[in-house]
Amino acid sequence: MAKILIVDDEHKMREILNIMLTLKGYEVETASDGEVALDLIKKKNYDVMISDINMPRLRGDELLKHLNELGLAIPVIFITAYSSVDSAVEAMKNGAIDYITKPFEEERILLTIEKALSFSKIIAENKELHKQIFLSQMPKQVVCYSEKMKKVVDMCKKVALMPDTTVLITGESGVGKEVISRFIHNLSPRKDNKFLAINCAAIPDSLIVSELFGHEKNSFTGADSQRKGIFEAANNGTVFLDEIGDLAFDAQAQLLRFLQEKTISRIGSSEEIQLNTRVLAATNKDLQKMVAEKTFREDLYYRLNVFPIHIPPLRERQEDILPLSVSFLKKVLNTDNIVNPFTEEALKILSEYDYPGNVRELSNIIERAVILAGGELPIDKEHLSFILSNSRKSVCFDFELPEEGVNLEDVEKELIKQAMERCNNNKSAAAKLLGLTRSKFRTRIKMLENEDED
Repeated sequence: MAKILIVDDEHKMREILNIMLTLKGYEVETASDGEVALDLIKKKNYDVMISDINMPRLRGDELLKHLNELGLAIPVIFITAYSSVDSAVEAMKNGAIDYITKPFEEERILLTIEKALSFSKIIAENKELHKQIFLSQMPKQVVCYSEKMKKVVDMCKKVALMPDTTVLITGESGVGKEVISRFIHNLSPRKDNKFLAINCAAIPDSLIVSELFGHEKNSFTGADSQRKGIFEAANNGTVFLDEIGDLAFDAQAQLLRFLQEKTISRIGSSEEIQLNTRVLAATNKDLQKMVAEKTFREDLYYRLNVFPIHIPPLRERQEDILPLSVSFLKKVLNTDNIVNPFTEEALKILSEYDYPGNVRELSNIIERAVILAGGELPIDKEHLSFILSNSRKSVCFDFELPEEGVNLEDVEKELIKQAMERCNNNKSAAAKLLGLTRSKFRTRIKMLENEDED
């Protein structure tokens, strides 16, 4: 049963249309002016809206403008007096389906509604198609077997329910910051609206402001037409700003203004545009250090860092390596029917590698291994031989074992000490320097400490 919203400040007109359309089997609701109608449309779905143009508080054509700005697609029919025909024609240019002049015939109303309903069906089908395409590009889940990633996913689920909260995602290159940002968006009330991502490091400083906030025609050389920026294009949705640490200083000021006021101005225009766009940002840089060095605005940092999420590198969450490998294998082979995917030797190689390129590198490794295996399973060590050649460079020591021998534990302690000193006591970096995972590095330290106590 089609739902129709009637908007008119005249009680008698609302009653006439209500009775007429209800008798024809339509589900009808009424509103006394544009503001009441706008509130109803935000809460419910209607197949058609029939509206007067001249109304107090919010005119019909102004109501249509608000619907367009909010991205609320609903076929609109205007009923108007002859004196307002020009306004009705102008409203059709802005997206109204048709207009009917008073006094009107019942048949004319019903035929126009049928026409509007056909548009409503097309709108619904397009919206559903867009939703399916959109959701197919979104991560359905995040692989998280390790405790560290389970905590990350739990934080994502919590902040997703706060659709206006700004999130700063940190972590090394390749850990999956964009995947996490899409995951947050997909769980949020904004999930049916756009998710747009932009890499701040990939766009020249001279163009970044235009990319973010748009420009007017002829506002600068090469601006041949008006262009919406990514914030305006993603209104009611989410913008993901990757590599935010590389954002030009001038653009930082305008981003700060948006986060404070939720308004933008296109280049070449003084008009302020109110937007409802969520910001998720990510970086592999130390923004606090950049603030201290005066290369990143302190006020912007605190505006972005409302809800920080840190994604640990893959070497610190070894429990995720096999599940991720299987997930990437399914993607490459385009099947969920995976049996005996890796030999024991292959699993050993995958689990012992330290993945300096993180999850992105693992994805590339699996794709390359599938190619070398000719698309056949299981993946064996020979298909991962390129990892062995890259995982650890041989080091030639200018050292000859003395005849009296050495204490191997003392040598190991000295190497660990030097690695820690060289890496400023950063255990992850020191472990990498010695060709160990962080967990194995910590195990070695603990063993040596226990031996000292004995």
